[in-house]
Amino acid sequence: MSSTALARSVLTALVEAGVSEVVVAPGSRNAPLSFAAYDAAAAGLVRLHTRIDERSAGFLALGLSRNGRRAAVVCTSGTAVANLHPAVLEAAHADVDLVVVTADRPARLRGTSANQTTDQVGVFGPLVETQDATGALELGTSGPVHVNVPLDEPLVPEDRWTPHVTPGEPVQHLRPAVHLTVPVGPRTVVVAGDDAGPPARVLAERAGWPLLAEPSSGSRTGENAIRTYRLLLGTELGERVERVVVCGHPTLSRPVSRLLARPDVQVIDTPAYGVWHDRPFPVDERLPAVPSVDAPDDPAWLEEWHAADRSVGRRLDALLAAEPDLTPHEVAGAVARALPEGGLLVVGASSPIRDLDLMVPRYRVGARRKVLANRGLSGIDGTVSTAIGAALARPSSTRALALMGDVTFLHDANGLVVGPGEPVPDLTIVVVNDDGGSIFTMLEQGAEEYAAQYERLFGTPHGVDLASLCAATRTPHLRVTSLPELEQALTSPNGGVEVVEAVVRRDNRRALDERIHALRP
Repeated sequence: MSSTALARSVLTALVEAGVSEVVVAPGSRNAPLSFAAYDAAAAGLVRLHTRIDERSAGFLALGLSRNGRRAAVVCTSGTAVANLHPAVLEAAHADVDLVVVTADRPARLRGTSANQTTDQVGVFGPLVETQDATGALELGTSGPVHVNVPLDEPLVPEDRWTPHVTPGEPVQHLRPAVHLTVPVGPRTVVVAGDDAGPPARVLAERAGWPLLAEPSSGSRTGENAIRTYRLLLGTELGERVERVVVCGHPTLSRPVSRLLARPDVQVIDTPAYGVWHDRPFPVDERLPAVPSVDAPDDPAWLEEWHAADRSVGRRLDALLAAEPDLTPHEVAGAVARALPEGGLLVVGASSPIRDLDLMVPRYRVGARRKVLANRGLSGIDGTVSTAIGAALARPSSTRALALMGDVTFLHDANGLVVGPGEPVPDLTIVVVNDDGGSIFTMLEQGAEEYAAQYERLFGTPHGVDLASLCAATRTPHLRVTSLPELEQALTSPNGGVEVVEAVVRRDNRRALDERIHALRP
């Protein structure tokens, strides 16, 4: 089979498997695939995106796939493939249906010193199986799929392709329809980690239990959600917890990790996504689905949490309002308030998602606000591209926001390099700029005894002028230093991709965090 015919058969299989977005990183060896993708896009079967950097391309496809579409990313052979690895690992651990299509040298050149030739079979490790495009492809599985395509010369087609393909549906992630109940009685909380979904909220509401839900859980709505749960877990109230029902993939909070590791707490686990299902904490009972209850529990337990949450929340807001400078928590709160019903928010790892966790308002159930974060492996890489991809997958009328730190933003500055004619969403990227990595100030590394080494090893001040960086890619940029300025910027988006740089301090971050923790009753 010629390379052109093989490439067209791969694109046909992708479309039949529900792929509707194709991201291409240019190269010579993958030219047959690129031409086939172009013709499929001309026929209205897929939407085509081109990126010059494979890592950004991979995360763009990841963002598209995380938000209701199924995307494939196509690249040439050699190191180009390795640059996709971070996005592939995130997809594997977050169970995202990303398709990775890599061009390879023909079999006769494998194991030789031919140009751009390496062993691409199994290049992503044992977590992602490689499928050879010359055989039958199985693209209906959950999670990432790697399709390796050996291509020989000639690498350009002799004609245009008019594909006649019936598009398929994306992989459906159906939760098991199993009715289970757990008894009421023990003092119980529901922990909802990333991608837990509405079942965690429904359980908490039916049982009358406190809901400790991370921002990207898909459960942070309704009256049972406890805003300041991370602070309350370190109090006498948290010590009285007797049982935890775990949903999704909790990763944000050390207080939650300590709760789940307590020998006096019963842990009921529900199915988690990703390639590894074993939990890092002891589990007393594993259920095949999120359970329900036959009757609600004593309301006094939930009311204790509500009362404590209201008290700590008021004092937290007062503390932040009294600060003379803009704080990262206020930035997170402003972004959370700016997210309208039906809107999208993509949150970067490290401090911003934890700041957001303390500031998210109690959203209305059914308002369809979507908060996404790459919590499969919680890396800072690819966040700009993930946000652009996720925004592109939403209807154009949807307000899309992203919140990330300056180091996260710089890590994927290539994500702003978008060529003419490429699909571009309306997306406001809010960058919390404290000139370095603030999360380490709140960890062991930020203690006073390590002050001499801290800035060089962990603080990593960069001094980058974000306005000039944005100007290089013709990305609109606005710098704000106060909450009113930020709120004004969020109410007046320019359209397209824009950056709002919110300047905050880092030198007082550890002290601010200590004062926030001192608010616990």
